Amino acid sequence: MRGTKRVLVSICLVMVLGLSLPFMGACQEQMEYKIGITQIISHAALDSAREGFISAMAEEGFVEGENVRYIRRNAEGDMSTAASIAEYFVSERVDMILSIATPTSQAVVSAVQGTNIPVVFNSVTEPKDAGLVDEWDAPGGQVTGVSDMAAVEPQLELIKKVVPDATRLGVVYNAGEANSVVQVNMLKDAIGDFGMSVTEATAASTADVLSAAQSLEGRVDVIWVPACNTAVAGIDSIIKVGEDYNIPVFAADVATVEKGAIGCYGINYTVVGEESGKIAARILKGEDPADIPVMMIDLDELYLNKKAAANMGVTLPQDILDQATTVIE
Repeated sequence: MRGTKRVLVSICLVMVLGLSLPFMGACQEQMEYKIGITQIISHAALDSAREGFISAMAEEGFVEGENVRYIRRNAEGDMSTAASIAEYFVSERVDMILSIATPTSQAVVSAVQGTNIPVVFNSVTEPKDAGLVDEWDAPGGQVTGVSDMAAVEPQLELIKKVVPDATRLGVVYNAGEANSVVQVNMLKDAIGDFGMSVTEATAASTADVLSAAQSLEGRVDVIWVPACNTAVAGIDSIIKVGEDYNIPVFAADVATVEKGAIGCYGINYTVVGEESGKIAARILKGEDPADIPVMMIDLDELYLNKKAAANMGVTLPQDILDQATTVIE
């Protein structure tokens, strides 16, 4: 009898395990990752970076509504709001945070101290100087991502080809954004080689962008807009000044050219977002962010806007148009 009971018990255990294993596998497949997404402000470039991230994550098998839930937040240019969003994500115990732009990334990195929440950033110009990583090649800690740093020399070459007589360049930016300061310093270092000087016009908020741009009238021959969140969010105001006073406006990113700047050798922010999504997927699959180098995007796209050029009194040379990746009519 005892032997029979042992056999029956063994059979029951096998049946229970056989039934439960598929169920356990299904539970694993249905595991949902909770990911916080925060960006400093809404404008075309950062919105493209966000959507590029989500698209690449889906291609890597992390699909919203199936095994990922995104919590989207926007600081709308306010740093105290950015800090509150970061702290909220930590309190929610999210599995990962995507931080878009330098100010939000700084807020997130501060908030996750003492936790094991990985952070992937994008649209950050100089992550080491911003205190996000130890080194570009070896980030250390729990943070890595994709930079939007773009060399200024190709931008200046384009400006001189389109407006060869230009000697005075104006730049509109927020001096409170670390990423913008880095770009303007790069501009100052390079511009002498192109026979030009720099005139700065700073804007502390998007509400100040119009007056900053207007202050350049009569003082500059061209305006260049760096990848500054404040300036790009207020790009309509800068373009209006360019059109009103026939001052050609150039940019550092393709989304701003699509909005009405004349052109750029620039960053495609959809690609920036996609590459950060691929990095996030690697981390969710088990890689350590400390060992994933910060990525830079190649400047291989020349965007030109013929209508914008005409609106600002400029004719784009045919040889430059022939070199363009994209021409907006």
